[in-house]
Amino acid sequence: QVQLGESGGGSVQAGESLRLACAVYGYTSPTNYWTWFRQAPGKEREGVAAIYTAFGTPYYADSAKGRFTISRDSAKRTMYLQMNDLKPEDTAMYYCAAGFRRGAWWTPNAYTIWGQGTQVTVSS
Repeated sequence: QVQLGESGGGSVQAGESLRLACAVYGYTSPTNYWTWFRQAPGKEREGVAAIYTAFGTPYYADSAKGRFTISRDSAKRTMYLQMNDLKPEDTAMYYCAAGFRRGAWWTPNAYTIWGQGTQVTVSS
């Protein structure tokens, strides 16, 4: 059974950086998306960044382009999200997801496995 565990969230000032980590426990398909989502209070969960595990190809939402970098350490089975120049609108619970089935990478319903989330709070 696959389990995901996020870490690295916290409270920062605008302009600062955080690095989130997602440890993947158990077997996952070698051709899969590992993805970061976020959900702010009162808003829908949105895809932030994904990495296609077969080739390491990254994908980003427009809100993340130029500021966030997704990466993975295959040996450690860990995915990372480096977030720079954080803004108050980045405040949300961040989740990692795996178990992609079909559809667009940014669609929550495409995933079957979720972590518990880690909170990111950015103050102005």
